[in-house]
Amino acid sequence: MRDLLPVPAWMAGRGGRPEGYCHRQMIDAVRYLVDNGIKWRAMPADFPPWPRVYAFFARWRDLGLVAELHERLREAVRRSQGRRGEPSAGVVDSQSVKADTTVTRLSRGFDAGKKINGRKRHLLTDTLGLLLAVLVTPASTTDRDASRVLLPAAKSHFRGLAHIWADGGYTGHLTDWTDQHLGVVLDIVRRSDGARGFQVLPRRWVVERSFAWLLRSRRLVRDYERRTDTSETVVLWSMTMLMSRRLAAQHQQRPAEARAA
Repeated sequence: MRDLLPVPAWMAGRGGRPEGYCHRQMIDAVRYLVDNGIKWRAMPADFPPWPRVYAFFARWRDLGLVAELHERLREAVRRSQGRRGEPSAGVVDSQSVKADTTVTRLSRGFDAGKKINGRKRHLLTDTLGLLLAVLVTPASTTDRDASRVLLPAAKSHFRGLAHIWADGGYTGHLTDWTDQHLGVVLDIVRRSDGARGFQVLPRRWVVERSFAWLLRSRRLVRDYERRTDTSETVVLWSMTMLMSRRLAAQHQQRPAEARAA
């Protein structure tokens, strides 16, 4: 993972003061917080002081460094699976989660369908379930309205994106709008009228699995963040944990296969 980290300004000759703690310590501390869902002030003494860890977290959030790290990890995982670095298809869906009392009233809402007072996470993943784009809104925001923000941002970043699968919540004018303005085919995967009980639907299960991956991080079981961009950053950190573990497992497997050969 070291080679994928953004280079600090002071190490690249762009000035700045050398940092007092190494990136390994800071990244481990942030991953511990996201994975275990602790408060910032409950940071164990084995890590740097929590104000310094939070300053690192906030700086990487505001400068887009965690997004850059996430992009590099996703590209490495895709190439390890025999895929191109840039995806051409994706799956979109949303998830409503309860919000803690720290979430302000202006950034929360009530999802009448799920009966949840909180926020909604809108995810766009590739066909492997890896995150392409995330948007956090009040839970009262409809999937179609959020997609008018999420999908153009994803299309501007991934020029080759041409096909997206979605559920019935994205039907209506959004299908024609994505085709005319983005040049993307929005394919609605519907549940058959005669189906009863649980049914695995083609393509849609991919993003549902991604939501399950995120909920392994206890910080994401409920939304605790005051700012929506902080919530989006926590989602990115959770996915970096997943992808770095995959790459580490592959790295350890290769020497074992070489010794066996």
